[in-house]
Amino acid sequence: MATPTEAPVVCPPVARPGSHPGASQQEAPLEYSKTPFTELDAPRKIRSVKFSLMSPTEIGKCGVFHVFERNLYQMPQRVPLPNGILDPRMGTTDKKGAECATCKGKLIDCAGHFGYVKLEMPVFHIGYFKNVIAILQQVCKTCSRVMVSEEEKQQYLRRFRSPRLEIVPRRALSKKLAEKCKRCRSCPHCGAANGVVKRAGASLKIVHEKYSKNPELMEQYMGEFEEAAKHNEQLRANLGRVQDDLNPIRALGVLRKISPADCELLDVADRPEHLILTHLPVPPVCIRPSVEMDGVAGSNEDDVTMKLIQIIEVNNVLRQGLEKGLAITNLMENWDFLQIQCAMYINSELPGLSLQYQGPGKPLRGFVQRLKGKQGRFRGNLSGKRVDFSGRTVISPDPNLRIDEVGVPLHIAKLMTYPEVVSRHNIEKIRECVRNGMNQHPGANFVRFKSGGTQYLKYGDRRKVAAELKMGDTVERHLRDGDVLLFNRQPSLHKMSIMAHRARVMPWRTLRFNESVCTPYNADFDGDEMNIHCPQTEEARAEAVELMSVHNNLCTPKNGEILVAATQDFLTASYLLTSRDTFLDRAMVGQLVAMMGDALMSVDLPTPAIVAPVELWTGKQIFGVLIRPKASDQIFVNLEVAEKQYTKKDTRAMCPHDGYVVIQNSEIIAGQLGKATLGSGNKAGLFYVLNSEYGAFVAATAMNRVAKLSARWLGQRGFSVGIDDVTPGHILQAEKAQVVARGYADCDERIAAYKKGTLALQPGCDAEQTLEAEVLGILSTVRETAGNVCLRELPKHNAPLTMALCGSKGSTINISQMVACVGQQAVGGSRPPDGFHGRSLPHFRRGEKTPAAKGFVANSFFSGMRPTEFFFHTMAGREGLVDTAVKTAETGYMSRRLMKALEDLSLRYDGTVRNSTGGIVQLAYGDDGLEPTDMEGKDASPVEFTRLAQHVKGLVPRRKQPLVGEAEVTAALARIGVDAARDGAPDAAKAVKSDMDAVAGGRQKAEDEEMAFVSASGSREVKREPRAKETGDRSSRRRDKAHDAKKALVSSSEEAPPLRVPDDAKRVSSPSDASSMSALFKHELVRFARSHLTRDGPADGNPSSGVTAAQLETFLDRCVRKYRAKRIEPGSAVGAVGAQSIGEPGTQMTLKTFHFAGVASMNITLGVPRIKEIINAAKNISTPIITAALARDDDVVAARLVKGRVEKTTLGEVCKYVHVVLHPQACYLEVRLDPDVIRALQLDVTAKTVRHALLAASKLKLKPNRVLVAGGDALHVLPPDDVVGGARGAASAASAASGPAAHRRALFHLQALRTAVPSVIVQGIPSVSRAVINDLGGGTFNLVVEGTNLQAVMAVEGVDGVCTTTNHVMEAERTLGIEAARSCIIKEINDTMKAHGMSIDARHSMLLADVMTYKGEVLGITRFGMAKMKDSVLMLASFEKTTDHLFDAALRGRVDTIDGVSECIIMGIPMPVGTGMFRLKHRSMRLEVAPDDEAVNLGGENEGDGQGGNGAANAADAPVEGGDAAALGGGSGRIAAGLAVEAENLVLPKRPPLLLAGA
Repeated sequence: MATPTEAPVVCPPVARPGSHPGASQQEAPLEYSKTPFTELDAPRKIRSVKFSLMSPTEIGKCGVFHVFERNLYQMPQRVPLPNGILDPRMGTTDKKGAECATCKGKLIDCAGHFGYVKLEMPVFHIGYFKNVIAILQQVCKTCSRVMVSEEEKQQYLRRFRSPRLEIVPRRALSKKLAEKCKRCRSCPHCGAANGVVKRAGASLKIVHEKYSKNPELMEQYMGEFEEAAKHNEQLRANLGRVQDDLNPIRALGVLRKISPADCELLDVADRPEHLILTHLPVPPVCIRPSVEMDGVAGSNEDDVTMKLIQIIEVNNVLRQGLEKGLAITNLMENWDFLQIQCAMYINSELPGLSLQYQGPGKPLRGFVQRLKGKQGRFRGNLSGKRVDFSGRTVISPDPNLRIDEVGVPLHIAKLMTYPEVVSRHNIEKIRECVRNGMNQHPGANFVRFKSGGTQYLKYGDRRKVAAELKMGDTVERHLRDGDVLLFNRQPSLHKMSIMAHRARVMPWRTLRFNESVCTPYNADFDGDEMNIHCPQTEEARAEAVELMSVHNNLCTPKNGEILVAATQDFLTASYLLTSRDTFLDRAMVGQLVAMMGDALMSVDLPTPAIVAPVELWTGKQIFGVLIRPKASDQIFVNLEVAEKQYTKKDTRAMCPHDGYVVIQNSEIIAGQLGKATLGSGNKAGLFYVLNSEYGAFVAATAMNRVAKLSARWLGQRGFSVGIDDVTPGHILQAEKAQVVARGYADCDERIAAYKKGTLALQPGCDAEQTLEAEVLGILSTVRETAGNVCLRELPKHNAPLTMALCGSKGSTINISQMVACVGQQAVGGSRPPDGFHGRSLPHFRRGEKTPAAKGFVANSFFSGMRPTEFFFHTMAGREGLVDTAVKTAETGYMSRRLMKALEDLSLRYDGTVRNSTGGIVQLAYGDDGLEPTDMEGKDASPVEFTRLAQHVKGLVPRRKQPLVGEAEVTAALARIGVDAARDGAPDAAKAVKSDMDAVAGGRQKAEDEEMAFVSASGSREVKREPRAKETGDRSSRRRDKAHDAKKALVSSSEEAPPLRVPDDAKRVSSPSDASSMSALFKHELVRFARSHLTRDGPADGNPSSGVTAAQLETFLDRCVRKYRAKRIEPGSAVGAVGAQSIGEPGTQMTLKTFHFAGVASMNITLGVPRIKEIINAAKNISTPIITAALARDDDVVAARLVKGRVEKTTLGEVCKYVHVVLHPQACYLEVRLDPDVIRALQLDVTAKTVRHALLAASKLKLKPNRVLVAGGDALHVLPPDDVVGGARGAASAASAASGPAAHRRALFHLQALRTAVPSVIVQGIPSVSRAVINDLGGGTFNLVVEGTNLQAVMAVEGVDGVCTTTNHVMEAERTLGIEAARSCIIKEINDTMKAHGMSIDARHSMLLADVMTYKGEVLGITRFGMAKMKDSVLMLASFEKTTDHLFDAALRGRVDTIDGVSECIIMGIPMPVGTGMFRLKHRSMRLEVAPDDEAVNLGGENEGDGQGGNGAANAADAPVEGGDAAALGGGSGRIAAGLAVEAENLVLPKRPPLLLAGA
């Protein structure tokens, strides 16, 4: 039973006007002009829920009557039978207006009432069956006391009563006590014999085996039956299997006698006898409705009703049998049947249930089945549900829409409404909507009057209704342009899968949006459908605009890269428009300007590139106008980006292919714009720079211009692909034939060498592996060479080539496959295996390894493939399809587990990351407290110094000022509090955690350093900014920046200095600015300043190295301001964002991927399986790899010695032969070592070491006198004495035994030894399968070890143990500790992502690693690890094993405080994340009315740290599809944390559910 703990409500008395203390209390009520405010009687917030068992008395009191009639209806009237299962006293299911007989309420008002069935004989509760067995095992079956001594009992009681005992240690203590009691065979209190208590087979019976291991008791028991056994032989045969039957009646008697103190020891909160069912609750009729059949006499009954019919029927039969005195066998059969039916009533999936009890048809669903699973009550109805005010249809592109707009079909706009309150500002518009009615847009559907009542506008006089509208009335009007809508595509993998757009009502039937926004939704236009939701309150609309709008979500929090950017046709058009040979006359320029701005934008045309004889502008100049339309716009973009066609020969802007983009002060100097400049997934492109430097509004405006210009110009110019684009020329065909022939010849040479045995082996590979690796390399070179020839021969204006080079679609590999050569087909990462006997397909000879026989497709798609080539191609295609299908389910489950584990982590005001119960997971988020979304560097650094220096040089002209030297740079750094000598030291970057207290919010150390700096700097005064300003709201700063940029865009055409530096950029930062910088950031800043800002720095060959003093001051000040602006805000849901950032890339990974770990044939698991191994904290991983650093890493001979010590070497690998020698005088096994092999492998193996290894092999069981060294490299192994027979001394060891039987035994034993001896390990670590020397380049080596036992590898002579690492998380914890395991998790996740070309911010992987290790042990993100991490019953029940957690919580009397995200969603209250601003405002407003009206637990628990949820809106206002997003009616935290969490508010039932908690 779950009981909500309600918060007390303080209702201040309301004094009547004109009343006095002596006035009579019986005065007539006053009449008010408007309804006065009255406080609700309902609790404002459910603070906690307590789970407990229900006693039979409580079940009887909750039930309105005793149900004992089996029949449902009274015929022929067909009305529910009184005292039956459908009795109207338990509620009604009739929608036509029938009333409940108990409360007289109708279906919409009455939640129903419980009944109960009194069972004639007790039965076991299937949910607590294992608990009953465990309790009976621990107590004496005679005296019902726990079977430990009194002294031990008191010790256990003290430990159980400790207030600091948490759930996991309590479970361990209970398990320890249970094991102790299980070993007790005699009760220490009464001396009665006890044995093992267990379940009897698959039946629901419990037996007590007290006789089987107690011979005295067994003999005594059999003595009682001695006389009876003489007359019954069958009795004597079965007496030995006697067991004590603990039926429910006996178990009930034992449990009733257990004392309260023993209940504490058993960790049972209520009385244990309540675990036995004597009264069965009957649920209300409304949750098991009876559906009448149309046109047929009869009805469809619910599974629960059908099961109750069977229970009541067998209960009545049992009662009659007891009354009539039936035979005991019949009674027992009926009792067993009642037990089965009651168990199936609760859980219908009983294991081992006989078919006779299951019945025909599909199995009935019990209460456990109703609660668990995706469609169960917890996940299907509480954590998420269907919602109103939502629409769904097919999507289509429209480049004429802004990126923050969504085109809504007129049909949807008429059906989906928004409740607008009438005010003096909008009354005329609202009246017009009311007059238009439902069918004319913009119209309205309903009017809800403030005085009460609703008018449906399909009928009635709409003009009259419009004229009578009053202030405060609510009109459900149609959607119109500018309304806020939530746009969502499933699967919702990250928070950018649902964003807020503005509505644009349009004709036709599809939802339309700008193609630039496809990437965050992962949408395309091949039939995809998307959802729109209309927020129903002003609070929800405000939150959607501020937190979820497209402008505020241009960059992904996964790694800070921009996702909303140009795509496909936009990139193609931009690439063509900015080519070197594109020149435009004035008319064309005017047309393009009109295209990009809808002819509404005023621009300042630049000077034409060619003045005479005709004025011509370049396409690059048009893009310059697009970025900065007017000279007065203070938008100066400076960036350098290498596009795909860049030759990478350090030519920079002089690239012959125009592949290096240079933009200076918003003018494109060089380069054709492609995906690297305009596309998504980068941090160096145009839109990212605009967003980071000038705000989201400027970036979005530029995107809108690019979309309109590209679509309109490309439609006018034309761009298509024809068959002539993929037709190869004669030169291409000839060169391709030569390349393929050379490749085939090289492969034939390798195959011939392989057959002769002369193929040079690669490190760590055998001959076949070496052949496969070399042939694959040759064939990949063939395709690459053919592709290069293809690209070289294709004309410049080839359409597929243009798309590949600009990055809009496809790649050069696709072009080469279409035109030249499809290439090698791979299955499982290697060439196709032999599917037939000795060959891949029946078309080839056995053993053939030629390219054609192993999947190389020499033809192109244009020329067509041969049948064998096509078959190989389908093999590779099928693997991809299966991979995708399997991967979807795997990654979906992985993402759900991550979200459940991290959902309640949020950043608090003290800088720490805590869970919902206040437990600290991180002292500082990411060790520096910065927002991952705002990180500018590719390595997640907060500032991209190179681009910033370039930008500053463009903003601040040099004006012939001298460049600064290192001394000036050091002085400038000191002025902002950075010590160049200390912070620039090589080891300073490792001291990230040294300033943890300053970063985490305890700033005492930082303030001490600042005061020391002030005192050392003498007279110079340092002014510290107020802390409130330091931790300012980042969103407000963004709004100010966007507002300023917008103001600049729409400013008048007055001339302004084009390179004016903002005044705040000239401010000199104080040392307090550096007090909160991380040590790593300061180290990188010093390093960059020394190398790039000084006149004598290396600057990587850049002639423009060095800055002036003014540029240096501006650069440092911008660095400090940027760093401060990137602090993460308190209240941020860092856990949910981190889970999405790790789970979302998993959908793009391949399922089974192997990667060469630096050496050939050393495969390591990657992709989704590797991520699963890490987050599961798997004890056994598929490819454990230890990377061992060498003490002498420059000597390959020393490396071979260490390899021999580490790698497992068996005797069979180092011996010439193992022969059985049969001599007339002796028989023995001769082992001859191979000195050449030992010398080549540089092993330390001798005959003596082999002898020790043979004696140490436990399976051989050899004695020292049976293994003899015979010479320098030979050993003789003699058979054991008992095999050859006879007693021998040392002198007669070689003498022969007599008799043929002894000879046969000896020969047999020697043959067995001959088979086993070669596998004996003579050197190395047994768990290491092999070790490979890896050449790191530069003459250095390390050892890559495949296997486990890190401790043994570290201890090997020649291995540098300090620098040795493993990819096995659990082994790292066992060997090096929990911090090493944390580092291993972070490294492995980042390495796995990097291997697939993905990147996530290290702060996310750090948070996951901290969650898995903050308890002091590595806990996997599984149901078992989650049970140790989380204490909340509701959270665990909403994850997996729903009913198991509920049953256990009821048994233990758990109290679940409603703090976490899942619990709050289930209970329908705001989630405890977000800034808490709404809550603080509401609290301050209520202080004068009721200072202590906060929700308090009745147990007296404190509320917490004050950082709770924010919301104040209704559950019905949440237009979010179940399973994908949080309710939007509340405060900022409700959206920020719950976007991809299963979320929805609910109305609590009027009665708590009673069926889960037992009897």
